[in-house]
Amino acid sequence: MPASSPASRPASMPQALANRLAVIRAGMEAAAKAAGRDPASVTLSAVSKTQPSAAIDEALACGLRVFGENRVQEAQTRWSDRRAALPDLELRLIGPLQSNKAGDAVALFDVIETLDRPKLIGALAAACSKSGRSPRLLVQVNTGEEPQKAGVAPRDVDALIAEARAAGLTVEGLMAIPPADEEPILHFALLAKIATRNGLDVLSMGMSGDFEAAIRLGATHVRVGSALFGERNLDLMPSRG
Repeated sequence: MPASSPASRPASMPQALANRLAVIRAGMEAAAKAAGRDPASVTLSAVSKTQPSAAIDEALACGLRVFGENRVQEAQTRWSDRRAALPDLELRLIGPLQSNKAGDAVALFDVIETLDRPKLIGALAAACSKSGRSPRLLVQVNTGEEPQKAGVAPRDVDALIAEARAAGLTVEGLMAIPPADEEPILHFALLAKIATRNGLDVLSMGMSGDFEAAIRLGATHVRVGSALFGERNLDLMPSRG
């Protein structure tokens, strides 16, 4: 068979990721400018959960330094060795946090986006006091009040924020994951309204399919996984033999 031409060959892993990153950044910039915002006011959080080591290294080689992880233990395995060599790295916990993992989370993450209950306030306050570290915190809001999803109900957000502040914790913003079957714009607008009345400037909202809409509604951080790394990234998964 004749060799395939360069144009017909699939992009290499580094080039494919770089190409996807360029598309995402262009979309972020366009959305910010359409809303009259400075594109630099929006940060891309690369959702690196479940990604193989090679994909993480390629993302780092592309200049990405803000990463979102779902599980504390998995993040420890992935980032503990890399962290020392990357002083500008920012790790954000975007998955639910169990109270008994609060100490490990405080030790590793720069930002914890999933504060959602009083019990966790106490665990985080104790861990911060013991370790001397104080990660910035976002309160996760269950804007759709879905029973299967983590997050505090919108009607209870103000009280939770006040309790966290009284405990000496630094709450800088809110995070939400809108219901998959509903218009996300309504949920983004609700989150922005709650943030405004609580004097919060940080909004972590918007993912691969809706980050542009989130930016237009005020997102300061967008969490992008599949659009960056590829859908489930099967081409990068290690062979099972």
